[in-house]
Amino acid sequence: MKRNFYLVSYFRNFIFGVEDSLVSTVGLLSGVAIANVSRETIFLTGIILLFVEAFSMAAGSFLSENSAENYMKIRNASFKHDLISGSIMFFSYFISDFIPLLPYLIWNINKALPFSIIFSAIALFILGLIGARISKTGLIKNAFKMVFIGGIAIAVGLIAGSMLSRIGL
Repeated sequence: MKRNFYLVSYFRNFIFGVEDSLVSTVGLLSGVAIANVSRETIFLTGIILLFVEAFSMAAGSFLSENSAENYMKIRNASFKHDLISGSIMFFSYFISDFIPLLPYLIWNINKALPFSIIFSAIALFILGLIGARISKTGLIKNAFKMVFIGGIAIAVGLIAGSMLSRIGL
C-alpha cells in the first residue's frame, strides 16, 4: 500500500506541476500582454512567476504529502518521499513554464501571444495523452479534457487583462 501511495503521489505531482505551470503562466502572461505592456515586462513577470511558483508548488507538495501520510497513519512516513514529491512538482513546474514564456523571448508581443497560447494548448494536449496512457484511460478524451479546462483558465487571464487595461490599470 505504501509503495502504491508513493507512485500515485509522484504521478499526481508531475501532472499537477506541468498543468498548473502551463495554465497559470500562459494565463498570466496573456493577461499582461493584452494589457499593452512592454515585452521586457512580460518576460520579467514570467521569470519571477517561474521561480516563485515553482518553489511555492514544491513546498505545497511537500507539506501536503506529509499531511496526507499523517492522515493515512503511514508509519515511518518518509521524508525522502515527501522530498521527491516536492522535487517532482518543482521541476515539472519549472521546466513547463518555459513553454508559454519562450515566445516572448523570441518574438514581439503580437506574435508571441498567440504562439504562447498555441504552444501551451499543444503541451496540455500531450500532457493529457501522457496522463491517459499512464492511468490507462481514454487517450483522446483525456487530452481534450486537459486542453478544455486549461483553455478556460487561459481565457480568464485574457479577459482579466483586457478588462483591467480598459479601466486603465
